[in-house]
Amino acid sequence: MASSPRKPGFVPLTLLFALFLIFLYGPTLTIGILSFQGPNGGLTFPLNGVSLHWFRQLFEQQQVGDFGGSLLRSLLLGMSVMLCTTVFSLLAGLAYRRNFRGANCLFYLTLVSLILPSILISLGIGIMFDRLNLAPGWYSSAFGAHLTWTLPFGLLIMFAVFNRFNKAYEAAAIDMGATPWQAFRLVVLPLILPSLIGVGLFGFTLSYDEFARTLMTAGTFNTLPLEIYGMTTNVTTPVLYALGTLTTLFSFTLVLLALLGMHLVQRRRGAATTG
Repeated sequence: MASSPRKPGFVPLTLLFALFLIFLYGPTLTIGILSFQGPNGGLTFPLNGVSLHWFRQLFEQQQVGDFGGSLLRSLLLGMSVMLCTTVFSLLAGLAYRRNFRGANCLFYLTLVSLILPSILISLGIGIMFDRLNLAPGWYSSAFGAHLTWTLPFGLLIMFAVFNRFNKAYEAAAIDMGATPWQAFRLVVLPLILPSLIGVGLFGFTLSYDEFARTLMTAGTFNTLPLEIYGMTTNVTTPVLYALGTLTTLFSFTLVLLALLGMHLVQRRRGAATTG
């Protein structure tokens, strides 16, 4: 079968897309390559040997900072924010399936934090804790600051999900004798579960790499973005590249796990439908 002729704009658009990919992933690839410099390697090409020397240096606190501690704090903070974002977004999505007094006002108040500059929110929360004579911390003030960033996105996603949700499935379950809780647990939740996984992933990644809203609220102990920023002022070795490579691999692994979870959920749903 003869292939259809390509449109005149195919070649320039392909070149433009290739340039976009190079612009987007080129720096990441360069950092990944330079992170494998030898012990005497520098921050630029050419490579002076190939080794894992700078990856080992990451975990030596006296030389490059508290990478292990800051990573653990970012993971714990991200997991907490992810859990709260998922739960509250789900509850808000369920609540907005019906009209209630003040719904529009509450919706727009939630979105205000997306409009305000992040550094102002961080500064405001830091000042509030200071006026209340409370010590800011990554587990308290930074946690609240991150929720002002992740919750609006989670709410918007869940609103879109429930706007497209076919209520006939839920009504059919209730007509067959299911209680509202059973209809939610056995019908609604399995259908929206992939979206909930996406909300959780979104909440974690937004919190994990957040800098501006953490700057004034983290307190004494840094999260990973703050630690990396501090390292840029006193570390001039490829250890920075090694850190970037590890965090990038971790982010890609997290995304792949989320996609795998969505695939398993959809596969299980398909098996239940055919069975």
